[in-house]
Amino acid sequence: MNFLQLAKERHSVRSFSDKKVEKEKLKLILEAGRVAPTAVNYQPQRILVIENEENLTKLRACTPYHFDAPLVLLVCYDCKNSWKRPHDKKDMGVVDASIVTTQMMLEAADLGLGSTWVGHFNEDIIKETFEIPEYLVPVALLPIGYPASKSTPHPLHYNRLDIEDTVFFNSFDGMSERKKNK
Repeated sequence: MNFLQLAKERHSVRSFSDKKVEKEKLKLILEAGRVAPTAVNYQPQRILVIENEENLTKLRACTPYHFDAPLVLLVCYDCKNSWKRPHDKKDMGVVDASIVTTQMMLEAADLGLGSTWVGHFNEDIIKETFEIPEYLVPVALLPIGYPASKSTPHPLHYNRLDIEDTVFFNSFDGMSERKKNK
């Protein structure tokens, strides 16, 4: 499958089978995250693999959006090791962690697995539950597994704005006019 087809067909899976993710597939997913581009190549991503029943149970207390996946990746970044933009000191760690998460999500799809990006969790509870050091910042949970037979894309999955509504060339002039004419 080519990349654009994969990107279009991949959807958020919210119902997983009990089948465990094979170690070989997990290694490929983690490798996709390892090679992801990061600001100044600082590679601040730190990923916690949550796969045993004890830790999956602990995770369920941190978010209702675990979807009973057999594997969850908690993607964090090390704020001591992330690049900060010189002019305003904006920390690029969240951007880096997002790129890493996206690449792992797409690799999972390419391997026939499902995933969904979860940002709805209590950061303080996650940090306390998994004893995460203060300098690591949780960004995303990525539940991964084989989609359950009942799993289907959300009805809105294929609804996309026209490219003319999201892409502009050389200037955003006329953007408000386009909105008025819709």
